[in-house]
Amino acid sequence: MRRIFARLGIVLLALLLALAAWAVAAWPRAEFIPARSPQAWAPTPDNIARGAYLARAGDCIGCHTARGGAAYAGGRALDTPFGRLYGPNLTPDQATGLGAWSADDFWNALHNGIGRDGRLLYPAFPYTHTTRVTRDDADALFAWLRSLPPVRQPNRPHALRFPYDSQLALAGWRLLYFRPGVQPVDQARPAAWNRGAYLVEGLGHCSACHSTRNLLGGSGGGLSGGLIPVSGWYAPSLTSGSEAGLGEWEVPHIVQLLRTGVSPQGAVFGPMAEVVQQSLQHLSEPDLRAIAVYLKSLPADREEAAPAAPPNEAAMKLGGQLYETHCADCHGANGRGNGNIYPPLAGNRALTMAEPVNAIRIVLSGGFPPSTAGNPRPYGMPPFSLVLNDTEAAAVISYVRASWGNAAPEVTAAQVNRYRAVPLD
Repeated sequence: MRRIFARLGIVLLALLLALAAWAVAAWPRAEFIPARSPQAWAPTPDNIARGAYLARAGDCIGCHTARGGAAYAGGRALDTPFGRLYGPNLTPDQATGLGAWSADDFWNALHNGIGRDGRLLYPAFPYTHTTRVTRDDADALFAWLRSLPPVRQPNRPHALRFPYDSQLALAGWRLLYFRPGVQPVDQARPAAWNRGAYLVEGLGHCSACHSTRNLLGGSGGGLSGGLIPVSGWYAPSLTSGSEAGLGEWEVPHIVQLLRTGVSPQGAVFGPMAEVVQQSLQHLSEPDLRAIAVYLKSLPADREEAAPAAPPNEAAMKLGGQLYETHCADCHGANGRGNGNIYPPLAGNRALTMAEPVNAIRIVLSGGFPPSTAGNPRPYGMPPFSLVLNDTEAAAVISYVRASWGNAAPEVTAAQVNRYRAVPLD
């Protein structure tokens, strides 16, 4: 018996040693890339202008500004399945912001996900993406942040549940899901493609929303779509022809959508409307075209969904009546919409995705494209949550998802009810 226990102990020890060796070998080691010179983060007009542009490209204001608060002074709540985090103060205040930070400190946070005090940062700050940013761009961004008016606003402590609030758990997460590294340049691709890849995969951190997440919050990678945790919106796949795949779109229409929020193929709503309003509309035409070129080049998802069973006859009849009463004046009896004013419903893949949450939320809470320089007075859709009950909302959504050549599964009253009380933000 003792020999058996001794052998089991040896096997267990060997497994532990093998696990430790694997952890040491796989550990995401911090990388340091020195600045070209102190002039790289000096407060020159060129550095400040470049940094301001990069901040727009990364939509930094979105997480680092509380509603009604000072810009970049932090405090915005970020709800996750693991608890609530708060965006920190990025202004150059000496006590509560980045005033005591060096350019190397900032680079370490952006590239390695490590704070000035040496603590590991939570990936709600998307360092899994910003690690791809070059040192030159990081320095310019730092120069611009240092030029902001300092705001004394202490950072709010995060409110995460155990064990997610521990550095040990965070270290394990990084071991599984994080590797530092600047975005590589593909020499076989044109400059526009590489620029688009750099913006989409780096500062733009598009897959932070447009990819699936597992129970630990790890990203499935790619841009294959997924439910955005807590918010109750679905970020569609950018590679699937049945969702928002852009392979068949014309580049000018992609650029138009990113710059104005509307296009002949449809409009953006929900969280994407905020991204367009705060970030994408401010990018240059060449950068928007580069993003379009990159997104169009992504390999299409070749999985074919099973044919959708049509909604039952009663739902289609009720839905048709409700559509004629509430929807046809704007979207047309044929579902073709009205140019860039009211988006088409016929052939609109945003409606026919297997996951109907976005259509449900727009019908209940209204749909509002962003106000942009290219479309300063967008036409919105009023909310119908007080007009339609769950059964009626489900019927009209099912109707538009199965008419004019559209084909999608029936939406149920229970699905509508699930999202009736979910706030927009």
